[in-house]
Amino acid sequence: MAELVYPPVVGAARTLFKVLDLRFDIQGTEHIPRHGGAVLVSNHIGYLDFVFAGLAARPAKRLVRFMAKDQVFKHKVSGPLMRAMKHIPVDRSAGQDSYRHAVRSLKAGEIVGVFPEATISPSFTLKQFKSGAVRMAQEAGVPVLPVALWGTQRLWTKGRKRDFGRNHFPITIRVGEQIPAPADESPAALTDLMRDRMQELLEAAQEAYPAKPSGPDDTWWLPAHLGGSAPPAPGATAA
Repeated sequence: MAELVYPPVVGAARTLFKVLDLRFDIQGTEHIPRHGGAVLVSNHIGYLDFVFAGLAARPAKRLVRFMAKDQVFKHKVSGPLMRAMKHIPVDRSAGQDSYRHAVRSLKAGEIVGVFPEATISPSFTLKQFKSGAVRMAQEAGVPVLPVALWGTQRLWTKGRKRDFGRNHFPITIRVGEQIPAPADESPAALTDLMRDRMQELLEAAQEAYPAKPSGPDDTWWLPAHLGGSAPPAPGATAA
């Protein structure tokens, strides 16, 4: 079936990126499969992360079907767009329906996007991961693709006003090697491995990030362990 909505939306997003003069540094896109299913997993630091994680798949000419809260699909503007782009609604009161929908999409050769932290991390560090992404990959017989984003929180994140000014923000994206998800492997062990790989990618993205805070009032977007003023992660101890 022809994709009548997704490509124009991608085009509109790319136009917005040019207007905002975002500076992209994307590496590892060769790990995105040209064909077949995969579960793309990303850290979650901003409201637009699904756009940027999906952008990582564009060099492979792939479209990512993201799992998103059901409320987004009920909105009068975003709802029709989300359905037309074949994203997957997640109703927490009927989670198995969303899970089965995602597995069917994976078996049909789609890339399904998942944020295993479920919600945005205010500390901009990795939260605990849920095992659903790994379990879907195991059931569908597809690999997991870890992706790390950095800089997206500066545009729009929880507790901050969105900043769509022409600020030339850098956006760093790192795609890791595919992680096989054999059915006989422990989902907990695979989830731990996925988190470890994403932590490595996130640290690489942070190290490569070219921008620094402009002053004492601009440290909010850095985690505490990097000298920023973002809230510490739950359970973190002071240095």
